[in-house]
Formats: sequence, C-alpha cells, structure tokens
Amino acid sequence: MVTLLLDSTQLEIVLSVTEHALAFRKRNVIIERSQITKVQLTADAWTWLRGVADPGTYIPSAVAMGSWKSASGRDFAIIRRRRPSVVIDLEGHDEFQRLVLTTRHGLALVKALRLDAGAQFADVVDIVAAPVRKPRTAGPRPATA
Repeated sequence: MVTLLLDSTQLEIVLSVTEHALAFRKRNVIIERSQITKVQLTADAWTWLRGVADPGTYIPSAVAMGSWKSASGRDFAIIRRRRPSVVIDLEGHDEFQRLVLTTRHGLALVKALRLDAGAQFADVVDIVAAPVRKPRTAGPRPATA
C-alpha cells in the first residue's frame, strides 16, 4: 500500500519496491499542493481508471499500477482489488492529470490537505491524529454524612 507524505508545499506518494516494479517507475510521485484541484473518496477505484496502461501492469479486478494514457491525458494509478481509494485531480502538473490510489487513509488525506502541514514531511495519518485522552477511572466515592 502506498505511503502518503505531506508537508506545507507538496504531497509525495512513496511506493514500495513491488509498486515501483509493477508501475515501471523508478521514482516516487511528487505533487505540489497548489496543483491539487479536487480530492474524492471512492469505494471502487476501477470506475475511475481510464485509458490503457502506458507503461503499467493491469490484471482485471486485481491490480492496476503505473501510468495510464487516455484522450484526457495521463493518469497514475495504484489500485489493488476492491478497496477504499482516493482520486486526486491535478492541474498544471507536467506528468499527470489524475491520481487514483488505493489507500485506507483517504479520509486522513482529505483532512490533512485542509490543515496547515508543517515544513517537515509527515505521514498523513500522523498529521490528523489527535492525541488520545486517557479514560478517567472511577475511584471510590467519598462517603456523605
């Protein structure tokens, strides 16, 4: 599963070794925050896949990884089975018009993009994670006279 790192200026999609190989990509995908125009959550990423793999790996209903070429331009996809996903529309990026990523952290990404991230890269889950409060333990009540 991809790791999403975010700072105040850019979003980095960090790929695993397997994802690099199946996507035929040597580097991670880096997007400037100003290029992100829309972020949508979806339960079925396959409906957002458009065009043909160029280069990429496609096994129907199992895996779609890599660049996808269509009449609308190029997209980048990391899709695994039927899992929750996020669709990120871009404007002004020199390589891609859309990202379609299977991740269980899509809601955290949406929330993190609304927040002002710091200058250091951090995982989107860590940015939106609120400190956990320790539950109060009920002790013995004082006796009343």
